Amino acid sequence: MTAMPADAPANDRELVLTRQIDAPRENVYRCWTEPKLLKQWFAPKPYETPVVEVDVRPGGSNLFVMRGPDGQDMPNRGVYLEVVPNERLVATDAFIEDWQPSAKPFMTLILTFEKQGDKTLYTARVRHWTVEDRETHEKMGFHVGWGICTDQLAALAATL
Repeated sequence: MTAMPADAPANDRELVLTRQIDAPRENVYRCWTEPKLLKQWFAPKPYETPVVEVDVRPGGSNLFVMRGPDGQDMPNRGVYLEVVPNERLVATDAFIEDWQPSAKPFMTLILTFEKQGDKTLYTARVRHWTVEDRETHEKMGFHVGWGICTDQLAALAATL
């Protein structure tokens, strides 16, 4: 079996962003799991993330509230499906707290943090329920927005 490149989508419902980050994977993982750090990088400026609640364990819930420059809040709830400290996080918005189904599942996020010396190969795979959902996410600016956020994440992780 041939290994798929880190940045190759698995199918037509997936979006992928891969970056090498000049920081140890422990720092990058902390930026994804500690609310104080998440608030600093999670939304592309001038958006902000004033509310972050995480229970980082399989079945634990999360809440990220992004706020636009116009003051509009965009809450995102989900649960963690898999947690491997410093290596992998898998979360979905198909469920909210206590395994209650969400009103409209949109995506499952698979984050990997691969050690590369003192750097991290960071990959975010976003799997959508439908091709239409993937297309919507692309039109929302997935590559640009997630790219900006990853730059912010990398800058913060390098300071820890």
